[in-house]
Amino acid sequence: MEGLTAVQSRISEIQARFLTAPRPAAAGWTAAAAAAGLTGTGATPAAGAGAAGSASEGAVVAEARRYLGVPYLWGGTDPAKGLDCSGFTQLVYGNLGVDLPRTSSQQATAGRPVAGLADARPGDLVFFDHSSGRPGIDHVGIYVGDGKMIAAPQAGEVVEVQDVGRPSVIRRVLPAEPAAAAAAPAPAASLSGVPYADLFTRAAARHGVDPALLAAVAQQESGFDASAVSPAGAQGLMQFMPATARGLGVDPFDPASAVDGAARYLADLTEQFGSTELGLAAYNAGPGTVRRHGGIPPYAETQAYVRGVLSKAEALR
Repeated sequence: MEGLTAVQSRISEIQARFLTAPRPAAAGWTAAAAAAGLTGTGATPAAGAGAAGSASEGAVVAEARRYLGVPYLWGGTDPAKGLDCSGFTQLVYGNLGVDLPRTSSQQATAGRPVAGLADARPGDLVFFDHSSGRPGIDHVGIYVGDGKMIAAPQAGEVVEVQDVGRPSVIRRVLPAEPAAAAAAPAPAASLSGVPYADLFTRAAARHGVDPALLAAVAQQESGFDASAVSPAGAQGLMQFMPATARGLGVDPFDPASAVDGAARYLADLTEQFGSTELGLAAYNAGPGTVRRHGGIPPYAETQAYVRGVLSKAEALR
């Protein structure tokens, strides 16, 4: 009976928190963001989700922290009763005026892709495939920075701060920064000295991919040789097969055309498959092969290709 009394007491406490507690005052947003390890956030919360930048990031983290300690409940969307992982993320973003789909697999198609954890920002959604028997996204959390996330883990646990580990997919659903902020010097400045750096930077910005990743693909594919032709017939800087180049309307031997086409193609593949790794595997082995195997194909060449590109991209950042 003591255990039952404790559970009932905990439920009453949670109900009181969410049915009667006021929303945080303006000054509270800064404190909550600071408690999450963020710096540089504005002193007042964003008005809904319409504002962009660090204030919106802080708003998401502060809102997520309100639900720490809420019990996990499969299918739960009401914090007074319990939340599951996607019910938690949907609630947090819904309170800030951003509509998300209901399930984690559906949420993994929202917003725009983030290349990797090194590029993640507080407020990004981090997704995982925890089930070996059923491929596909089955868990989601909210990244809060410093390698941590807030998530509703599983039955018997509560919403808590956890190590983020190795997410399969990262998506950014906050609005893009205003044009003035976007015009600031880009991280792509680290490509200084890389052949065709200006082409990688412009194409990456145009199609929403990581410029270092795009340059790494060229380095892996051709060693930055715009006239390269592989034994299999792949052509140019980005090593397009002739049929793929025709389908994309790309001249594979024209560096500007090839880089722009590769950025567009890689963005599309990443969107299709939900992760940078699978997008790269599809670039190398073809999207049909990735679909057929339900992930990175068991080919030594493709597996080495994905590892090689990611390693080169990290070195270029």
